[in-house]
Amino acid sequence: MNKIHRKWQLILYAAGGMGVNMLNLMIGSYICSALLVGGFGKAAIPYQTYVQHDLVIAAVWAAFVLIAKIVDGVIDIPMASFTDQLKSKWGRRRPAILLGMAPMLIAYLLFLVIPDPSSATLVNTIYYGVLLCVFYSSYTLTMVTYYATFTEIVESEEERNMLSNTKSVFDIVYFILGYVAVRMMLNSMNIRLVSLIVLPLALTMMIPLFMIKEKSTLEGDAAEGSTKSVRLVESLKYTMRNRVFIKWMLVYSFMTFGVQLFLSGINEYFSFVGMSMIRVMICAFLPVPLTLILYNHILKKKGFGFAFRYILIAYSACMLMLYIAAGQADNIKKMLEIPTGLLCSFSIGALFAVTYSVPSQLAADEEKKTGVTNSAMYFAIQGLFSGATTGIATGLVLTALKGSEGAASSAMGYMTLVSAAGALAALILTFMLPESIVKMGIKDKDLQVTSYEH
Repeated sequence: MNKIHRKWQLILYAAGGMGVNMLNLMIGSYICSALLVGGFGKAAIPYQTYVQHDLVIAAVWAAFVLIAKIVDGVIDIPMASFTDQLKSKWGRRRPAILLGMAPMLIAYLLFLVIPDPSSATLVNTIYYGVLLCVFYSSYTLTMVTYYATFTEIVESEEERNMLSNTKSVFDIVYFILGYVAVRMMLNSMNIRLVSLIVLPLALTMMIPLFMIKEKSTLEGDAAEGSTKSVRLVESLKYTMRNRVFIKWMLVYSFMTFGVQLFLSGINEYFSFVGMSMIRVMICAFLPVPLTLILYNHILKKKGFGFAFRYILIAYSACMLMLYIAAGQADNIKKMLEIPTGLLCSFSIGALFAVTYSVPSQLAADEEKKTGVTNSAMYFAIQGLFSGATTGIATGLVLTALKGSEGAASSAMGYMTLVSAAGALAALILTFMLPESIVKMGIKDKDLQVTSYEH
């Protein structure tokens, strides 16, 4: 694959996944929630639910959400092998992105159709459950292929970190769109109409489709001396025997549990708590480019381990502040909006950046050491861990909180407390990470060691 080096190219490439990620946000934070009335304040129900009553059976739907996330994670592995080995005249990555986008967009549109609007039925539940499986699976094929190119389209660790950090800034952009702009639209428009309005943003994925330049991977066309792809089982072996990566997955899983629980329940939280979601999200997201500069300064001076612990502490403190705020008087809640959002800004961008930077760097180290290119498999395995933990967080924990007695206090307060607990568990587990990953990112290369261990 031809490399990109210029800053403007890295910035443009990092913007490619923003629109598709926006659709995923809409599904996870708004559309799935809109199928159940529980957890919403009365004023929000006409706009943030489909038809102001339940459309799915809560217990069966919770099982479908968990199944969809697990299927998403499991199917990532053969999909990653598929994109790593794809033989075509146009290379591996662009055809795989297109093959993922088509069913993803169809599933998203069909999600806005209501088979039986009269009540919560098994037909509705199965219909939306199947679509959820299709959406997550095709979304992941698209994005795991895109993320795999983070290893291949740049050459150095510094460029890879810049690409990952810039991607996290664009993550913040779509979060602002999702949790501020969309939330404002939901004050006067129904969720189904808003979901259609954001759909054209998916066209940002055209950016990598035009920027990726690959040679043919048809048999006999591959250049001699190039890296080699391996079949599914062998690719799994290469990935799973990387002990650094497996240890990172344990840390990443607890981090993901905490973050995804909050992001999936954020709409219900602010619907009940009496704080301005828009004001908190603006304070959390707008300073992110500056807080990422601080994170990268710490990363270069102290290494990944120290920098990652710092952002986990900041995130946990933010969740604890939200937990405390839920039980305060209205005037105290208003006073806590800006400081809580600002505290969150010190962690949220970097939490997204590590999702891209760590597996792409480990895959690059493996390719350099072994000559095997299987970067998509790293993101697929990460997706498997992420899917399982997100399914537990959103399909079991959040649904239980929404459906429990006294749902207001549960969904408002306990959700943020459990989210903080997940981040703190990840923090404790970082102390088992080896020096190779703890020292990753330090500018003085003499202090670094290879991150590939068997």
